[in-house]
Amino acid sequence: MTAFFALTTSLLFGLADFGGGLLTRRTPALTVVVVSQAIATAVLGVIVLAAGGWSETGPRLWFAVAAGLVSPVGILAFYKALALGPMGVVSPLATLSVAVPIGVGLVLGERPGLLQVAGIAVAVTGVVLAAGPQRGGASVQRRVILLTLVSALGFGSVFALLTEASTGVAGLFLALFVQRLLSTAVGGAALAVSVRRGATAVPEGGLTSASLPGLALVGVADVAANGTYAIAAQHGPVTVAAVLASLYPVVTALAARGFLSERLRAIQAAGAGLALVGTLLLATG
Repeated sequence: MTAFFALTTSLLFGLADFGGGLLTRRTPALTVVVVSQAIATAVLGVIVLAAGGWSETGPRLWFAVAAGLVSPVGILAFYKALALGPMGVVSPLATLSVAVPIGVGLVLGERPGLLQVAGIAVAVTGVVLAAGPQRGGASVQRRVILLTLVSALGFGSVFALLTEASTGVAGLFLALFVQRLLSTAVGGAALAVSVRRGATAVPEGGLTSASLPGLALVGVADVAANGTYAIAAQHGPVTVAAVLASLYPVVTALAARGFLSERLRAIQAAGAGLALVGTLLLATG
């Protein structure tokens, strides 16, 4: 069950990143984040009401509040790093977010077997290579490295916090709703400040009705990925769930290959293969 939900997390995150990347070609990245998350928050609100999730309030919900405050920090740092530095460096470094939930799992007493340790090493190496690490070119600014590490810490912390935010399905929906509500509020405030400073919030001609389904799919896929990860981590070793959930760059690269006919470089293809081998080792270990 852990492997299934963790791999589903990677699939959803990978497709959300791919869709978000396409949308940001026409719409400012921060607007894409805020609008897509606002739609996801509305959907979650309806689900919480239908599932009776309001009765699941308790001390654990504070983990969701913390995740909601940390999440926009990670997202904004990530997009800022992408704006300032090469994606081929930023994307692989961001996968270091896996270190946070793995560290939490080790602190809580998890001890993966030898085969799983090998699988973790192979899978993480594959993810870094599949993201397309850039060689040569201009040196990367220290600010870009720092922002990327901040985003990785933020993403990893959200993973760890959501795992602790609930024990049941109804509680998980409420936790995700609280997280997204706060994330949307913080992101909206950041967007308002950006507009006041002269930035453009919407593309010329405004947001079209044709772009709304795409924004909705990105938001729902992203929040669903958080949910499937929480389920995976609650039903199995966090160390395994975190690594399998970090395979999303492979999905993004394959989606770009399938839908945009982008050619995978040899190093990316090798990384995808290593990620698959690592997945098999983790699933069988």
